Amino acid sequence: MAILVTGGAGYIGSHMVLALVERGEQVVVLDNLSTGMWWAVQPEAKLVEGDIGDEALLDRIMAEHRFDAVVHFAGSIVVPDSVRDPLGYYLNNTVKSRMLMACAVKAGIPRFIFSSTAAVYGNVPAEPVFEDRPPAPVSPYGASKLMTEQMLKDSHAAYGLQFIALRYFNVAGGDPRGRIGQSTPRATHLIKVACQTALGQRERLEVFGTDYDTPDGTCLRDYIHVSDLIAAHVDALDYLRKGGDSGIFNCGYGKGYSVLDVIRAVERVNGAPLPVQYAPRRAGDPAAIVAGAARVREVLGWQPRHENLDFIVETALNWERKLALRNAGG
Repeated sequence: MAILVTGGAGYIGSHMVLALVERGEQVVVLDNLSTGMWWAVQPEAKLVEGDIGDEALLDRIMAEHRFDAVVHFAGSIVVPDSVRDPLGYYLNNTVKSRMLMACAVKAGIPRFIFSSTAAVYGNVPAEPVFEDRPPAPVSPYGASKLMTEQMLKDSHAAYGLQFIALRYFNVAGGDPRGRIGQSTPRATHLIKVACQTALGQRERLEVFGTDYDTPDGTCLRDYIHVSDLIAAHVDALDYLRKGGDSGIFNCGYGKGYSVLDVIRAVERVNGAPLPVQYAPRRAGDPAAIVAGAARVREVLGWQPRHENLDFIVETALNWERKLALRNAGG
């Protein structure tokens, strides 16, 4: 049996492919390479260049391989972009996910693991947010992911499709051995941007908003190392294979760090101050969001190994150095 990984050439998806290959799984990657990198896909995996909205392509791939699971990462993820282009986000994140789901059901694929987001919660109090909190997304990005969660619930009820939706908090860092990392040229992730600034690849780091209702006035987020996030996906796959119930799980550490906390961590790890420019708030950014993360540990047996902000920053910074050499032809 094989596993279909959509968006497997992207940041998080490529880490999933690496983990699956290392445990001896047969992996097929479907990615349109709009933001992903072909070289980030492990050579043991088969890469198919194409779009998850292409029904004929999906039917062909699913007929050629015996998949026992789809792990779905493909999608658009920039909150401000979703505010500017909501219909584009609903097309890419919701309509195309519906096509992927329909083809999986038609092909008899029994399991589906979905890359969701904490953005489904919207503006929440500073204390941890748990899975039973009613979703109230404040951006089209969050709404587009919530719609896909609902389609999964309905498909489970109607067709028996077993699913796990993992609501990511803020994913950062790179493979601890430096093999892959966040490689998207125009990525907006704070830790990546801060590391690029530390290496002189950006003139300055912009801090969007200093007047939030948080301890230091900047946004508060729960940062999770990408390798720990992928471990939760692997645990979810094993759980479903053993007959576990479908469900939705937060993926975070249950700790909040502010934008200024991240800046200080990058300065510590890099040993030099960062040039910072303060700017107005961005549309769609909640003030604070921290995971209530007990359920993923209790039900899936997830045990994070990299629960440390400085380690996350260190692996991100190491990857940026390696990526700069690669991009320079070194």
